[in-house]
Amino acid sequence: MAQTLKFGNKVWAAKEDSVLAYNDINNNYKPLPFDFARASIGTRVNKDGLIETMGQDIARIDYTDSADGVLLLEPSSTNLITYSEDFSQWTTDRVTVSQNQIVSPNGTLNADLIAENSENNIHRIYIGSITLTDNVDYTITVFAKKGTSNAIQLTPTSTSAIGSGRANFDLDNGILGAVSGGTAEIKDYGNGWYRCSYSFEALATATSAIAVNLINDDLNAVRNVTYLGNINNNVYLWGAQFEALSYPTSYIPTSGSTVTRAAETCNNSGNSEVFNDSEGVLFLDINYKNIQSTWQGIAITNNNSASNRIFIGTALNTKTLEIYFQSGGVVLWQPDFELSKINQFQKIAVKYKANDLALFVNGFEVATDNSVTTMPIGLSLLGFFGFLTSEPQYGCTKEIGYYDTALTDAELETLTSYRNWVSMVNELNLNIIYNG
Repeated sequence: MAQTLKFGNKVWAAKEDSVLAYNDINNNYKPLPFDFARASIGTRVNKDGLIETMGQDIARIDYTDSADGVLLLEPSSTNLITYSEDFSQWTTDRVTVSQNQIVSPNGTLNADLIAENSENNIHRIYIGSITLTDNVDYTITVFAKKGTSNAIQLTPTSTSAIGSGRANFDLDNGILGAVSGGTAEIKDYGNGWYRCSYSFEALATATSAIAVNLINDDLNAVRNVTYLGNINNNVYLWGAQFEALSYPTSYIPTSGSTVTRAAETCNNSGNSEVFNDSEGVLFLDINYKNIQSTWQGIAITNNNSASNRIFIGTALNTKTLEIYFQSGGVVLWQPDFELSKINQFQKIAVKYKANDLALFVNGFEVATDNSVTTMPIGLSLLGFFGFLTSEPQYGCTKEIGYYDTALTDAELETLTSYRNWVSMVNELNLNIIYNG
């Protein structure tokens, strides 16, 4: 048994335009770089737990969900909030803004304090005159930390676009309060900071601002709740974002205009000496993150041709895991498996050998075929793409392994299993509180 290509698994090497996988036959590590591209800067969470900016065409090894690091690949997205960190540029309703009061999630003294006044009305801060389109999905996010108050609410200001929808967040315990009109998530970023996100579908085409409301620590508060304020009540805010997606992506900083993070691609690792046409195993430890409107996957191909390939991915607009095993343009095996959650890490392995095809997911054999004798030919490249090479794969990849011989069922069960309870909790990121 030889692992002729290994990628990730705590060992990362990235430079401009490429990120490396390795071949360890005879303990001789040889670079097998993926071609990587992103035509903009992007942010990641580094090993120290701080958000930092990565340059154009530098792959992001992100430590948000794993101490081992993952390759983060995301679609293009635009932060429509023009001042993501300077809340003095936002409009205030019965609150005041004090700038640069505490250290933010990027390690800089640049987070703002938002404090109520004593009037009896809505207490909020908002920004923008953004056109929301009917039936389009949007997501609001902000980093928040409790001050003397423990709760905030996220909502667009346009009632016609959201109705009574809102999401309330408990910044003391890191849990959700009442959520309506969409879904919400609260994620711990350390040092008391939480990233709060609210995703919704616009109910009408309307112009709206994006609001962060104080809610008198009432986690069941209705949208735009009014109450008698207290000048001693406050919270800290940093890093706001509003994007036309159904889920939150990595933080995109702005300082006076909207900013777009470009889509990422990562392809073309390996060569014909790495992959065995007759038998082998492709193993992934991957989090697909979200349902996409295109196919998502990782594939070994004959020079990026769909005629001969082994594909592991998710079908468009579903959380169904799909396998495509093709030779000479003919689909010889196409099992599928319904994932219970799309946004957690999955350990997946496909074994191929004449009369011995198998799919393992998280320690269980979920599909087999003992009738296929024809194998793909000319396997030479591995890449992050969907049903078509023009459909990039997005999500978080912790590890890819390729073995040039078929492993036993016992070996595949071990490879795709979790070793202990702590490993399962950490790798599935079960400490995230999610609604929806």
